[in-house]
Order: sequence, then C-alpha cells, then structure tokens
Amino acid sequence: MPDMHLRRDWKVTEPIRKGFGRGLLLAGQRYDNVVAACADLTESTQMHLFAEAFPDRFIEVGVAEQNLVTAGAGLAAMGKIPFVSSYAAFSPGRNWEQIRTTIALNDRPVKIIGSHAGVSVGPDGATHQMLEDIALMRVLPNMVVISPCDSIEAAKATLAMAVDRRPNYLRLAREATPIITTDKTPFKIGKAYVYKSGNDISITATGTMTYQALAAAKLLTADGIKAEVVHVPTIKPLDEVTILASAKKTGLVISVEEHQIAGGLGGAVAEVLSEHWPTRLFRIGMADRFGESGNPDELIKHFGLDANHIAEAAQHMLTTHRKARTDG
Repeated sequence: MPDMHLRRDWKVTEPIRKGFGRGLLLAGQRYDNVVAACADLTESTQMHLFAEAFPDRFIEVGVAEQNLVTAGAGLAAMGKIPFVSSYAAFSPGRNWEQIRTTIALNDRPVKIIGSHAGVSVGPDGATHQMLEDIALMRVLPNMVVISPCDSIEAAKATLAMAVDRRPNYLRLAREATPIITTDKTPFKIGKAYVYKSGNDISITATGTMTYQALAAAKLLTADGIKAEVVHVPTIKPLDEVTILASAKKTGLVISVEEHQIAGGLGGAVAEVLSEHWPTRLFRIGMADRFGESGNPDELIKHFGLDANHIAEAAQHMLTTHRKARTDG
C-alpha cells in the first residue's frame, strides 16, 4: 500500500471551505484566466480572499443564484475559468436547471462551489442543510463531483479544478473538522485512495465522513477487526478500480456520507458493485429524511453518522456474514 502521508494527530481542525479560499487565491495567482463570482456570500464561502486580491476579476451578483451560474457559463464561453460560489442549498439547490442547460449541456468549464452542505451546518436547520446535492450533480452529463475530506485537500482540489476542462462541482462543509491529510497526501480528480488497509470489511467514505470512517476503523482494530478505509473524494467520475479491488478483498462494503443514501456515494458504489462484483453493501447516510437544527456534533451522532455507529454497523455486518456462512 502506498504511503498516503496522513497526519498522525487529528486534533487540528479547520473548516474545509477555508482550504477552498486559499486554493482559489493560489489559482488566481497562477492563472490569469481564473475569475470568480458570488451570490452575496463572499466571506461565508471564503471567496473574499480572491475578491480582495483580484477585484477586477471578481463579480458580486447579489442574491441571484440563477444569474450566478448563467453568467459563469457566459464567462466560460469567452475563455475564462469561472468559479461561482454560494450555499449548496441555493446552488445547485435553487439553480439546477440553469446549471443543466447553460453549463452541463454546453460542457462549459464552470466551477460550481456548494458550501455549507450536510447536517453539520447545524443550527441553520433543514432548509440550509443540503443533503441532495451529490445526487443532483452526479446525474448531470459532463459534470465532475468532488467532496474533499479536509481543508488541505480542498485547496488541492481547487487547483486541480482550475486546469480541468470539464464542469466541476465542489462540495464544502461549514464547521471546522479534523485535518487528516498533509501537503504530501496525493489528490487527483477521479482517484480514490486507500487510507487504511484491511481485509475484513471495506468502508468507503467521502467528505467529512472520511474522518469518521478512520476513527471507526481504530475502534474496530481494538476488537481485532481489520477494516479497510477507502477515501472517495471524487464521486464522479468514480474510481471503480480502487473500489472494486477493496470489495474483492474483503467481500463486505459500507458507504458513509453526510448526504441522502439515495443517489449519493452509496448509490454510486452500489451501481458499480452490482454491475461488476455483486457484494453485500450497507449504506450509512441520511435515510430519506431532512435534517434538524442543533449542534453539529450532536446532529452527526443523532443521525448515526459518527464513528461509533459506523463501527457498530461493521460489526453487525461481519457477525451476520459469518453466521450466514456457518448456517450455509
């Protein structure tokens, strides 16, 4: 297994969106054709760093998310690489049709940034806890869908998006979450990475849930269970080779996401497994329900997205699997 250069200490936390802000600033410094636009949420989405450094390359469109992405499509048609940001509840939540028609259909390299996704938005409640965006975006032809695990990976993803000629969607969380990667940790659009090797069960995770998956694997190790953790920062295009290799090795798979279990990472993994290597899969995520107001950590636990719940699910799968083999 290649060295993933992960941090040993996960006590340092930072909002993933801050990594995007730094990455966009660096992209602007490297590439003159990078421009940015925001829908009245410049500081919340961390686009203010770019706006302050390059005021002549930044547009504030106001509370007009449909105009935001349509203007982005026009800028892309003129040879620019536009990054457009808002809350995921509004983009793609409010302007999906404009994204479909002006960006995806025309295959324009607009970079759509959906911040404040997942239940960890916390007290803003169900209206702002976007839980359907991965499903909405991965169904669009030509669209790339990326969900980084921490702020360092978000910066790398932003730089990679700046030179990718396809439409991209970047999913960001609001709250500070553990930094688990380093500057040396690999990232490439379309690649998944085995962050922890194991042969008993595979845990595929994306976004903030990769930390929870790694923490669950630690709990399982204490019980003598070797879980393999596969980090999937790119949900589309999906790294089928890495996911299938892990499934073939363990024979049991869990998917974990801060998103509806329908249509997100779990759906993507299920599609690949059913077509190429039928494997028992258990999906952990939001089970056909909306979020609620509350403390982010409390909500993660309440909805069963925490490490303890993941570990319990893995133990249950293994027990059931072993019993079935014995009975058979």
